Amino acid sequence: MHRHQLQHLRNWLQSARRKPLVIRGARQVGKSTLVELFCEAAGLDLVAVNLERHPDLAGAFAESQPGRNDPAALLNLIGAVADRPLSSGSLLFLDEIQAAPHALASLRYFLEDMPERPVITAGSLMEFALAEHNFPMPVGRVEYLHLGPMTFTEFLKGIGKERLAEAIETFAWGGEGAPPMLHPLVHGRLLEALRLYRFIGGMPEAVGTYAESGDLRAVSAVQASIVETYRDDFPKYAARRDLARMLRVFNFAARQVGRKVKYSNVSRDDQSATIRRDIDLLAMARVVAKVTHSHCSGLPLQAELKEAAFKLIFLDIGLMNALCGLNWQTVRAQTELELINAGPAAEQFVGQHLQHLHAERPNRELTYWLREGRSNNAEVDYVAEFSGHILPIEVKAGKAGALKSLHQFVAERRAPLAVRFDANPPALQTVEAQVRRRSGVEQVRYQLLSLPLYLVERLPQIIAGLVPLIRSSPSSSRR
Repeated sequence: MHRHQLQHLRNWLQSARRKPLVIRGARQVGKSTLVELFCEAAGLDLVAVNLERHPDLAGAFAESQPGRNDPAALLNLIGAVADRPLSSGSLLFLDEIQAAPHALASLRYFLEDMPERPVITAGSLMEFALAEHNFPMPVGRVEYLHLGPMTFTEFLKGIGKERLAEAIETFAWGGEGAPPMLHPLVHGRLLEALRLYRFIGGMPEAVGTYAESGDLRAVSAVQASIVETYRDDFPKYAARRDLARMLRVFNFAARQVGRKVKYSNVSRDDQSATIRRDIDLLAMARVVAKVTHSHCSGLPLQAELKEAAFKLIFLDIGLMNALCGLNWQTVRAQTELELINAGPAAEQFVGQHLQHLHAERPNRELTYWLREGRSNNAEVDYVAEFSGHILPIEVKAGKAGALKSLHQFVAERRAPLAVRFDANPPALQTVEAQVRRRSGVEQVRYQLLSLPLYLVERLPQIIAGLVPLIRSSPSSSRR
């Protein structure tokens, strides 16, 4: 399996100011496998200890233990538990660190007393340990790496379609503004692979199962097992919650992707604050993520969030469709246009990959734009920042003239460029439209970048290549 974060780990290992690394992510997104792949590729001796399997070792990090601040003593103890000595070049990997949250506080001493020792930790429910800790955190003495499901290009490489992945990774916009050409045959193959990804998703075990067997029924069995694992986790972070209600919220999140959350649609028998807390717990477990309304009048977008208005995306498109009861026969029978327009699938795909692109940003929250009124409602699926520009993003098929929400956004926020994801080849066109506002009718003019869904991972590079056009394009004028 290839993961983009392998390069991050290579850079981390070679850094002169290397700090202990904490990998954060939902259960079964491949955190442990990532470390194993990295050590194998780098020729490092890996000493891994799963703290869930060794609860007695967790006590060694407790505040009452005199040796918890002594890295040498901890390494001797860990070596005894692992039944192997740690050589000077060994990489120490503490897995499932949420089972021993005080171990996080001990990481500072590895940096201060043993900076030459590479140390990585990971945990599936890390957010709860961080939120509930009662010990001093090693602020500034650790760094974080966020890991999610496999992206579409990782998926392609995982199933042996490296050349298709290369077609995406080498796609770049020319300086003249003309889109590079993708051969229609390559475009068609990528759409077919996208159909497959929609069913399998990016959970490494599901991808690996398909790569080894080609059996989609086996993939469905893996997805069912992962879903049960998440359900089994509910008591770990919601012990005092109504587990039946948590399951209802969990299922709701998968089946209502891309729709503004109304608590009454989840349950008419429970208070809004109760449902909101359940959603927050699932978000902390990284099973779901909020996409919150922002006024989008400036950067950062997260500075103008309206917390009460949000929609949800699920962890993984494959798991989402499994929970919705979608089978492979249904996906295979859909046309390209139906594939794009079939419910929330396309919005989930784009949101999932925007999360990947935002993973290492200080402001990682996804945002969208919403205007509600009696007769002039408008909603833009996502709004993101790339190359210092606010970028409205719509996920739909159809002609530019039907994009009323984008027209409204451009009129109100003077955005010179908008993005539409669909099933068509790349294109850049000038859009002109009239928008009715309280102050009168405005003529808006902007550049519309149309991209096939599979190019979402290249969005930062594409936008960077179009910056000269963005700066020279007028956005709107009043009539």
